[in-house]
Amino acid sequence: MASHIERPTVINRRHAPLSYRQRQRIQWIIIGAFMWTLAILFVLPFAWMLISSLKREIDVFSFPMKWLPDPIVWQNYLTVWTGDHPLTLYFGNSIIVAVARVVGELLTASLAAYGFARLRFRGRDVLFLFYISTLIIPGQLLLVPRFLMFQQMGLYDTLWALILPGIFTALGTFLLRQFFITIPQELSDAARIDGASEWRIYWRIILPLAKPVLASLAILAFVWSWNDYETPLIMLTSEHNFTIPLGLTSYMDESGGFTASLIMAGATSSLLPIIAVFLFMQRQFIQALARSGLKG
Repeated sequence: MASHIERPTVINRRHAPLSYRQRQRIQWIIIGAFMWTLAILFVLPFAWMLISSLKREIDVFSFPMKWLPDPIVWQNYLTVWTGDHPLTLYFGNSIIVAVARVVGELLTASLAAYGFARLRFRGRDVLFLFYISTLIIPGQLLLVPRFLMFQQMGLYDTLWALILPGIFTALGTFLLRQFFITIPQELSDAARIDGASEWRIYWRIILPLAKPVLASLAILAFVWSWNDYETPLIMLTSEHNFTIPLGLTSYMDESGGFTASLIMAGATSSLLPIIAVFLFMQRQFIQALARSGLKG
């Protein structure tokens, strides 16, 4: 009987299935390429703004577009900072308004959130529902009532007309309240047994635990205040009270013409405080995102 000799099976490596690690590597390469593309598309307008701020006015909208300014005009920055419409004035007003609104919002929102999250009283949840429902009201709808109210109060064309509406926000209360309810109630009960008042519990126990969320809210409030254009446009008429967004319109004439290179230099300069605030608080901001992800 003839013996059958089995030949070893030859595996074609070109058609062999990929391993799990290889598939993961390919997947991450695709995701990385996609994210890099989005990042470049996101940064591109800012790069064009920075480059345009260093160009001559005639070269800003030249076609075909030149990415490298030739020559580099540093005079644009000197003009916007020390010219007839100095950016230092607008920066000072914006910083005063932004800092006051951030401090006020953190204080009022945290107090309201503590009451809605940690205190028990009749109608608490219903009152919170009505309070949060104010978020559906468009901000533009309140500009005219605020204009009339501040005009009667003598606060029109002052920085208080920008500060006061910004220190009471339902969104900040909602964000902090959602975090406060995740803090174990046993911490507050133990402090009450030791004789601590509600204010002491709020100030010494709850707020230190909420630093990441407070930092995130501070970043959001600062950016909203710094970039606010509509409110100063309605509430301010004197140039010495202008904030950054409204101050940049000073480089436009009555016929609608504008000096693009100066506006780009001012807009580029206005980004510096936002970047500084984010870099200063980025650790707390990332911690808040990580905690929200773990608890979700």
